[in-house]
Amino acid sequence: MPALVLLGAQWGDEGKGKATDLLGGSVDYVVRYQGGNNAGHTVVVGDQKYALHLLPSGILSPGCTPVIGNGVVVDPAVLLSELSGLADRGVDTSKLLISGNAHLITPYHTTIDKVSERFLGKRKIGTTGRGIGPAYADKINRVGIRVQDLFDESILRQKVEAALDSKNQVLAKLYNRRAIAVDQVVEELLGYADRLGGYVADTTLVLNNAIDQGQVVLFEGGQGTLLDVDHGTYPFVTSSNPTAGGACTGTGVGPTKISRVIGILKAYTTRVGAGPFPTELHDEDGEKLRTIGGERGVTTGRDRRCGWFDAVIARYATRVNGLTDFFLTKLDVLTGWERIPVCVAYEIDGKRVEELPYSQTDFHHAKPVYETLPGWSEDITQAKTFDELPKNAQKYVQALEEMSGAPISAIGVGPGRDETIQINSFL
Repeated sequence: MPALVLLGAQWGDEGKGKATDLLGGSVDYVVRYQGGNNAGHTVVVGDQKYALHLLPSGILSPGCTPVIGNGVVVDPAVLLSELSGLADRGVDTSKLLISGNAHLITPYHTTIDKVSERFLGKRKIGTTGRGIGPAYADKINRVGIRVQDLFDESILRQKVEAALDSKNQVLAKLYNRRAIAVDQVVEELLGYADRLGGYVADTTLVLNNAIDQGQVVLFEGGQGTLLDVDHGTYPFVTSSNPTAGGACTGTGVGPTKISRVIGILKAYTTRVGAGPFPTELHDEDGEKLRTIGGERGVTTGRDRRCGWFDAVIARYATRVNGLTDFFLTKLDVLTGWERIPVCVAYEIDGKRVEELPYSQTDFHHAKPVYETLPGWSEDITQAKTFDELPKNAQKYVQALEEMSGAPISAIGVGPGRDETIQINSFL
């Protein structure tokens, strides 16, 4: 069955857009299955760079149908702005499909996200302030507003009234903020109906039919495994399931139809926002990784925290996602180091631990145990095969593969679309 899941195997920002784009010419559908515009992909095509926040990367591949699944939360203003920006650059966006069951991010979600994060002070989680968490909370509390509600004014008004009954109490009495008017929210949301109507579809039916007909469907996760609300470094996580199981609940495609699960790994490690990060560097090496790697969030604009590769996290990602392959990105960033440390285990309370601890307390106290591998100084951006890499770069990749528990089937050796070494086909 030609259905693949592609997801981040660390804390996000691993280069999923590049990996999706690499497969784009062979894929019929690319589907976002969770998250919202708190995720970001940078895709380089020739001399053009595209920053995508909500749209699937497949929108840049002619012949590919991009899909926003039911598990995504959609800010309609952001979506329309992103579509307009791509159209202005000559990208055809007419094939986009949006699930009518996807939930909407409303103006009151972003307001609550921002004021509640500020209210937490030192205990803040590090959200993007884009309303993602509050939108998912409303979904679970069954007071959410879905895309399909834009086309029934009566239902839309009832749902907005129900949501604001309690939210305005919180805004006024807890945060000392002005109440939000129902009419204002309803009017704004209704204004999106005509512009979004042509994109809305029963995407579950479309995708299942496509798979049954032998077409290739790629499910694209936002963020990364360690940001999963169930399997990540809770509470410093996102509000959805970027792990492989989320592809099923976020699209309505059953697990028996998934043929491969591809994890994207950076050749080092980064994360954005608060939370534990055992291999984080606060020295010249960390700054060098940040500078050479261009480690600034596509969506947030925040500098990413940088550290050495963590094999414990990679093994965990293999386990909870059932990974069949890895795509290793940004190997070129490590060029120039004489020796490269790799975290192979943790030390917790004087004991060596080789698997991710289930206890939040233990993980906060985990100290990395490093093995050091020889580096390389040769430029690798022109390498087209694995054998063309310097011997030490080959040994580094082989060591990471052995430690991580799944084969590395592709290697990114530069930011460009063609700067990738394909070892094994994903299809």
